[in-house]
Amino acid sequence: MQTSQALRLFLELAAIPSPPGSERAVADRVTAELRELGLEVDEDASGSETGSEIGNLYAALPATNGGGTPLFFCAHLDTVPPQGPIEPVVEDGVVRNSAGTILGADNKAAVAAMVEAVRRVVREGRPHAGIELLLTPKEEVGLIGATAFDESRLVSRVGYVYDMAAPIGTLIMAAPYSRKFDVRFHGKAAHSGMYPEEGRSAIAAAARAIADFRLGRLDDETTANVGTIEGGTATNIIPEWCSFTAEARSLDERKLANVVEEMLEVATFAASLAECDVETELRDDYRGYRFKRDDLPVRLALSAFEQTGHEVRFETTGGAADANVFNERGLQCLNLANGMAEIHTPDEHIAVDDLDAMVEVTLALIDAARDVEP
Repeated sequence: MQTSQALRLFLELAAIPSPPGSERAVADRVTAELRELGLEVDEDASGSETGSEIGNLYAALPATNGGGTPLFFCAHLDTVPPQGPIEPVVEDGVVRNSAGTILGADNKAAVAAMVEAVRRVVREGRPHAGIELLLTPKEEVGLIGATAFDESRLVSRVGYVYDMAAPIGTLIMAAPYSRKFDVRFHGKAAHSGMYPEEGRSAIAAAARAIADFRLGRLDDETTANVGTIEGGTATNIIPEWCSFTAEARSLDERKLANVVEEMLEVATFAASLAECDVETELRDDYRGYRFKRDDLPVRLALSAFEQTGHEVRFETTGGAADANVFNERGLQCLNLANGMAEIHTPDEHIAVDDLDAMVEVTLALIDAARDVEP
């Protein structure tokens, strides 16, 4: 089987480890690829702000015609941290990692498809209304690179990310709002064997709170979770402190507010029962969004899927992507599934046909946007 350009690039990128903050090697490889096509690649100065080796990478192709809707395409260069070497192999038309950790299709499959589509546009002299490419670091740990990007640099007001593990043809019509909060209980230390009655256990207070939380899937739009916990100093000391971090997500902002309020009230009650004090620090993680079927990015995607012969599926998600950042800032950015599967696991994989198909979807989006005014 002849190796496609998209597959060739993906195999190279996947083999380069790029956990959040350590994206330099993969960024340099992509930059070299784009510069070979004659594109200027600009790296912003956000790396010092985000704690990454790199800033956001930006490249653009000016429009070849005066009408239509310019588009931006965004993908992230980091992956969840691999737990071993990455040795991509193609078996029966599917790309896997033979070394027992992640593959990195999330999100390097998107990077490869977008870069190859740009290659095709340049080599074929394909007319278009303007194309911008944005590659971000540290998406996996909180959309950090995209958040640091100055979106006023974008000419395009409509864009796409390919960051959903589902069949091609799936449109993510809504993504959740999320809030995180840190809870710290303050008790009273005492010797656990000699004077336990004088102590007040912060760990017991935290445990009571967590036990009383409603966690997991609360309804079809809402989830809650406690992700980390720590506390105490020694086994023979009644723990005077304990902290945990929790989050709640919902497609409905009002539901999210109610769940967070409930969790904070539960924590306060648990502290009072244990005669402890409690501090909470609440922060918005990211804002959600919801598209309608007649919104421009959805209409363009439907046209592209019709042109490439993919069955359309409308779905929502409980996860976030860089699209959350851009939609919050007034752009219209739609997340499209790209066929990757079992992401973040040693079984992560993607079909070669899906990798190549997303190149065709990208070109079909560009063609559809050329003839539609924003």
